[in-house]
Amino acid sequence: MNALIEQVLMLLSLLFLCGGLFFLFVGTVGLLRLPDVFNRLHATTKCDTLGAGLILLSLALQSSAAVGTRLILLALFILITNPTAAHCIARAAYKTGITPVLSRRPGDD
Repeated sequence: MNALIEQVLMLLSLLFLCGGLFFLFVGTVGLLRLPDVFNRLHATTKCDTLGAGLILLSLALQSSAAVGTRLILLALFILITNPTAAHCIARAAYKTGITPVLSRRPGDD
C-alpha cells in the first residue's frame, strides 16, 4: 500500500512539473511575440504565477512536511505578489503615456 501511495505522489509530481514547465514556456513565447507592454505583462504574469505555483507544488509533494509547508507558503506569496507587481508596472506604463495596441490609431506610430 505504501508503494502505491509513493507511485501516485510521483505521478502527480511529474504532472505538476510538466504543467509548470508548459506554462513557463508559453509565458516566454508570449513575452517574445506579443506587441506591447500590456500584452506582455498579461502573458508573463498569468503564466509565471501558474507555472511557478505548479512547480513548487510538485516539489512540495516530493519533500518532507516542513519543507513542503515552506514551498506552499512560497507559492502563496508568488500568487499574491506577481499580479500586484504586474498591476503596478502596467499602471506606471499607462501613466507615462504608453497606450495599449487596441487604442492606437494608424497615425500614432
